[in-house]
Amino acid sequence: MSNKQHIFGLHAVHALLKSQPERIIRLFVSEERGDKKLQQLITDAKRIGIPLELTSRKTLNRMTDDANHQGVLAQCESAKVYAENDLVTLLAAIDGDPFILILDGVQDPHNLGACFRSADAAGVHMIIAPKDKSVGLTAAVSKVASGAAETIPFVQVTNLARTLEILKEKGIWIYGAAGEASQSLYQTKLTGAIAIVMGAEGEGLRRLTRERCDFLVNIPMKGSVSSLNVSVATGVFLFEVVRQRDKK
Repeated sequence: MSNKQHIFGLHAVHALLKSQPERIIRLFVSEERGDKKLQQLITDAKRIGIPLELTSRKTLNRMTDDANHQGVLAQCESAKVYAENDLVTLLAAIDGDPFILILDGVQDPHNLGACFRSADAAGVHMIIAPKDKSVGLTAAVSKVASGAAETIPFVQVTNLARTLEILKEKGIWIYGAAGEASQSLYQTKLTGAIAIVMGAEGEGLRRLTRERCDFLVNIPMKGSVSSLNVSVATGVFLFEVVRQRDKK
């Protein structure tokens, strides 16, 4: 895996510039865009001493495979991705009850980016996902996450079922989202040390993951659709946790 990556988009690059400027090798900025937001980013980069190169929109389009780069791209050192053997250290660094999001096989980068964004807003301490059949921290993920991919530890594990057992041994209760579950999200106590497990797009939780959850809960559906997009469902689950924690 390359130790360098591209992060693009105003929000994503600004967040990187603010939180981890040491990772940035060079900024590429469109010479055809001169609005206030981009000029402020350029000013901040120059103040820190980050090399900056003006380039054409056509070049940026090529560098981002025609993604919506908003006129800016950062060439940077790859974000640190944690592994299973980092879990104990990450858990020990948490102040208060752990709040963890587990994504069982999310493969769409836009969904993962949206999950990062919701997780950051909800105060999640880390996101865990299996290495296989899951998207990693790509440029598209960082763009959609709007900076959240640079603030929340992302842990990729080789054996998710084993990881769930490790979390349970540390006193963390595991709540899996399942449409067929008999227990509603809103009838479930979600305080204390918890991990929320969301399944893959269209497939839900895998069997071994489901078997290791302490509870399976559903989002009550009142309309004609039977399920929600995984990133939308993740936001619903996470902010129910926030509501209950704030109430407590």
